[in-house]
Formats: sequence, C-alpha cells, structure tokens
Amino acid sequence: MATVHTYGGGKKETREVDEALFGEKVLGRNLKDILVMYEANRRQGTAKTKERGEIAGSNKKPWKQKHTGRARAGSVKSPIWRGGGTIFGPKPRDYSYAAPKKQRRLALRSALLAKLQDGEVYVVDGFPTDSPSTKQAAALLAAAGVEGGATVVSKEVDVVMMKSLRNLPKVDVSPVGDLNARSVLLRKNLVFTPDAFDALLSRDWNFGVKAKAESAGNLKGEA
Repeated sequence: MATVHTYGGGKKETREVDEALFGEKVLGRNLKDILVMYEANRRQGTAKTKERGEIAGSNKKPWKQKHTGRARAGSVKSPIWRGGGTIFGPKPRDYSYAAPKKQRRLALRSALLAKLQDGEVYVVDGFPTDSPSTKQAAALLAAAGVEGGATVVSKEVDVVMMKSLRNLPKVDVSPVGDLNARSVLLRKNLVFTPDAFDALLSRDWNFGVKAKAESAGNLKGEA
C-alpha cells in the first residue's frame, strides 16, 4: 500500500492506495525510452549551418597554384578557412516519432507508481472555483505541504484553476486525461483534486488484459 497525502477543510490526513493497481514494479527501461521520445518530439529541429556552396564570396582562386611559397588554395569558401563552409553541419529536420500506444500507457503507469512509492502524490481540495486567485491557490498548496514544483491535475479542463496557478513558478496544470509519463515526472509533486484522483483510480490500468482473459476463459468453458 502507498500513502497519499490529502488536504481539505483545513485538515492534513493520509490515504492508503493499493499501488499494485499501477503494476508490480517500475519499468525503468520502457519509461526511459518514452521520456526520450517526448523530449525528441519537443525539439524544434531548426539548427542550420552553411556549406561551402552557400557561403557568400568570390569563386576566384586566391593565388596561383605554384611558386608562391604558400599552401595551395582554391577558394576562400574552403571549410579549413575562417568564414568558410561547414562540413556535414546540421540541417533543419523533424526529430519527432511515435512509440506504440501501449508502450506509452505502460510508461505512464510506471511514472505514477514511482510517484506513489516516493510519497509525492497529494489530493488537495479547495482550489478557487468562482474567480481566479493566485494568492488563494498558492496558500492552499503551502497549507497542504506541497514544497517545490508541482503538476496540479483536474478532472476536466478548469480555466479558473489554470488562471490561478499559471503565474506560480514550476507549477503546471493538466486534466487527468492529458497526463503522460513526462508531465508526471516533470515536477517534484503530483497534486490531484479529489474528483481527478477518483477518475485516475477508476481507469483500467491493466488495459483490458484481465477482462479479455476472463472472456476467453468463459468462451472456453462454454465450448
């Protein structure tokens, strides 16, 4: 069982959650591969250098080939000259790629399990609902004992919550349906609203494998 910190109505409490719901262990290799994919997909890929054919300048041979006492030179655009072209330099490219959906979901499950094992999951009730208030939201996180960065998770897109938290340093806001392995591990703490945490626990983290196995067993028994 994993301990989840809860805060609501001015009281700090704890809640026990069965961490086996998120798998038996953290799949480190899969988690690393998926994090590399998310970081690669964020790359702009705009690095660019000029080859010798793109350098502005004369194509005239600087001096004659022989009898000058200097090394042979054919162009001021040569890569060995200062201001010359670059050999095999970077060109604009797309670094993004997609991993299988099941692999991404397994990584999310491992990331959540790691947060639970480290005691960095909070369930906090009382965020502003009527009008945005950064002061109220910051005070609520402090009262709940959330120190350092945090990803605050709501059940649905909550505009008031987003406006209340967007000016706090190292604090992100995400609907529970948009969570991925990177967003879970990006900040030190993972803070859920009560509805968001219940929605998280109600998801099928076995990806239907158990249900499929039971269905296959029933069909086999009928046969």
